[in-house]
Amino acid sequence: MVTEIPAGLHPYFQEYDPASLNIIHDADLIIQRTLEFGTWDELRWLFQTYQIKRIRSFLRQRGERMLRPVTFYYWRKLLRVHQWRKSPFPTTKGELWKF
Repeated sequence: MVTEIPAGLHPYFQEYDPASLNIIHDADLIIQRTLEFGTWDELRWLFQTYQIKRIRSFLRQRGERMLRPVTFYYWRKLLRVHQWRKSPFPTTKGELWKF
């Protein structure tokens, strides 16, 4: 298993030190940022680093809340995730609350 995050993804971890991220403990964060912003090569790295089962688990458990709707539905369809935990919040990520 590769233990380093590709250099091309480092700008998407601005609030973290990419060298200190742990591939296992920070998996949800790494999967989220790579699915959201990764290039084809970085996505290839993601699928080589994590099993498809782990990525599907992320989509089922946290994907709807952590990804933009268009990204979530794209990966949900592509990876055939039919059931997922619905967000308890009435607004989607990035949408402003209506006053």
